[in-house]
Formats: sequence, C-alpha cells, structure tokens
Amino acid sequence: MAASARNPNLGSVAKVLSDDEVAELRRRVVDAVSRVCPAWLAGQAEDIAHNALLQLLESLSRRGGNRTFSSIYLRKAAHGATVDEIRRRVRRRESALETSAGVEQTRSAQPDPERAGAGREIGKAIVDCLEELIVPRRLAVTLVLRGGTVPEAARRLGWSLKRTEHLAYRGLADLRQCLSGKGWTP
Repeated sequence: MAASARNPNLGSVAKVLSDDEVAELRRRVVDAVSRVCPAWLAGQAEDIAHNALLQLLESLSRRGGNRTFSSIYLRKAAHGATVDEIRRRVRRRESALETSAGVEQTRSAQPDPERAGAGREIGKAIVDCLEELIVPRRLAVTLVLRGGTVPEAARRLGWSLKRTEHLAYRGLADLRQCLSGKGWTP
C-alpha cells in the first residue's frame, strides 16, 4: 500500500519515498521525540512525533526528495514540534487530566453544599449554647475556642489563672452537654 493511501496528509511524498523509507524515518523521528519530550508531555509524544514527521515529509516534497536527515536535524525537528505542542497548550491553557497515579481530581476551594450547611447548623448551635452560659464562663470559653490559651484568657480578662481554668473547664463541659442535648455529639 502506498504511503499516500494510508495517510492523505502525505500527498506527493509517496512519489519521493517508499513505504520502507517512510517507516524508517518515522522510527527515527519517534526516537528523537522520546529524547526531547518532557515527562509531563509523554502522553502526547506520539502526536508530537506525527507532527514532526509530517513537517519533514513536507520539506522533502518541496525539495524534491533528494535529502537525507541527520540525527541532529531530526532532533531539532523533534524539539521544534515539542515546543509547538507546549505553546499550543499554553494558548489553550490545557492541563493533563491523567497523572501517573490515575485521574487527578480537582477540588474546589469552597466546601460542598452539604458540608457548608452542616457547618452553619453546628455554628448556630454553638452560638445558641454559648448564649445560655453565664457571662464569666461564656467569656472564658469564647477566648479558648478562638484559639487562646487559658493563661492568655486570664491575662486578657484580668482574672487569676485558677479562676480562668475553672470557668473554662466548666464552661466547656456545659457547652458539650448543651450541644449533645441538641443532637450534636463530639
């Protein structure tokens, strides 16, 4: 079968090269592409090699087919085709969907609606339970829940360390009991 019958893009190259010569040139181009293609683009190496081969065959048909390609020339052609593919991806802002470990899943910065709704519900339950606490316990627990330590809470509130520890401990116990009464268990 003639090369142009297998691939209509080859056009008049079939007149210049035999099937064996095209197959040998293709093998050399694939080898050159595998040497210059970055690992993250390895999935597209076959397409890059095909594009490089088409460019080489078009060059042959324009020049009358009296040209042999050195390994350096083939490497430059492979490099050019690889750079063209990278530029095409940048223009389209493509990203590979598959990684070596499988399909990569993208995650949104926002939580899913179900989780966000549950977060709002528990937040409202915590606020309701905090409002039921006596004021000193509420102050101590609020400062601790916001990431402060008991000594920091004592310093900010102007209380003794022992009093602040006691109020925070009792307030957290009351908060747990109130939340479990509303169906939220730790």
